[in-house]
This record gives sequence, structure tokens and C-alpha cells, in this order.
Amino acid sequence: MNEAVSAGDVKRKFSTILREVLNGRSYVVMSQGRAIARIVPPATPESRSRTALLSRLERQPIVNAGHLARDNAYQGEG
Repeated sequence: MNEAVSAGDVKRKFSTILREVLNGRSYVVMSQGRAIARIVPPATPESRSRTALLSRLERQPIVNAGHLARDNAYQGEG
């Protein structure tokens, strides 16, 4: 979750904020009532891979597989 923090607070509490970011917390830096920056934990290789996969899936066309019955899933077994 993003916590709003003023630019002045970031300046005064920078080391504390960085420690919290390392623990997974995210901040939105506000100045004069507007969001001007985000301080977030670095992306992990897993999150980059997930983002790439989701992006790829969104670009792929939807395939109509037709109607699949449960009984048809087990044909040829047994």
C-alpha cells in the first residue's frame, strides 16, 4: 500500500523511509498537494517475469476452443 509523505518528511526521515521500503512499504511523495514521486521496493526478477508474461498474454488473441465436456477430457484413458 502506498503511504503519502510530504517532500519535507522525506528529507527529514530519509533513512527511516528507506528502511521501510526495504521491508516492502511504498510511499508517494507529495508536494503542494500533488504526487511528485514514488518510492517503492525494487522489482524482483519474479515480478519482472510475471509482468512480461501478463503483457504477452494480453497481446495474444483469444482462441475459441469450443465446448469441452468433462467426459471428453478422459477419452482414451483407462
